[in-house]
Amino acid sequence: MSELLKRVAFAVPAAIFFIGITWLGGWYFKGLIIVIGFFIIHEMIKILDYSKTPVDLLFPYTIGLWVMLSQDIPFSFEIGIGIFLVFAAIQTFNSSEHSSSELSSTFFAGLYAPIGLLSLMIISEFGSKEQGFLLTMMVVLMVWGSDIFAYFGGKTFGKHALAPLISPKKTWEGFFSGYIGSIVFAFALIWMVPFESPLSWIQIIPMALLVGTFGPIGDLLESKMKRKAGVKDSSSLLPGHGGFFDRFDALILAAPVALIYLKVLEYLGNVSL
Repeated sequence: MSELLKRVAFAVPAAIFFIGITWLGGWYFKGLIIVIGFFIIHEMIKILDYSKTPVDLLFPYTIGLWVMLSQDIPFSFEIGIGIFLVFAAIQTFNSSEHSSSELSSTFFAGLYAPIGLLSLMIISEFGSKEQGFLLTMMVVLMVWGSDIFAYFGGKTFGKHALAPLISPKKTWEGFFSGYIGSIVFAFALIWMVPFESPLSWIQIIPMALLVGTFGPIGDLLESKMKRKAGVKDSSSLLPGHGGFFDRFDALILAAPVALIYLKVLEYLGNVSL
């Protein structure tokens, strides 16, 4: 089976499963996102270890779980302070040669993906069940559309390297093509679903441009980490797709910027969520 067929054979049922869980919402969706978060943290720990910036093996998961549950557990702020105090105490007596870098790399591994995934969970709870589902899938499809159009736009028109030292194959032409994909996929979703969107067509365009900007930045950040670690994929868990970090790298930064945009609209009274 060719690499493309392998990717499609896995992607189609995986996408259907993800959409179904997103529609169910609640703890079905949160549970799936938390599991994905743990896989990404695990892959980030390996990448950072290969980069000679090792990570504490327990606290990234602890920090990540706290972040992803912070909206649902009582005394979340106090629990976070407790985790911080215990980690600081343990690291004070860490005598390994990498103890200093372990401080920052542990926090990065524990916070980076969980903050992005928490943002997606918050978006899924905006408004009614239908509105939350629509907004969540809109962000996800904007990322998918941007990625697909950037790939084919870069292959067709690409001449100017976007970040040659990080990802030599990415081009500015592909990057700008991603904006079109982000908008097209968002509009296609609005056209297909049988219920009304909480966002107008005009409000969707700035959101698509923000997602189309920060999604590729998330992709490039992971590429930078993998390049330093000397690995091609974050893992081989997903047939034809590498690892969970490879599949969700763009969404990790796209979801927070989409959340900020929606919160600004809500604050200004331009949308009722």
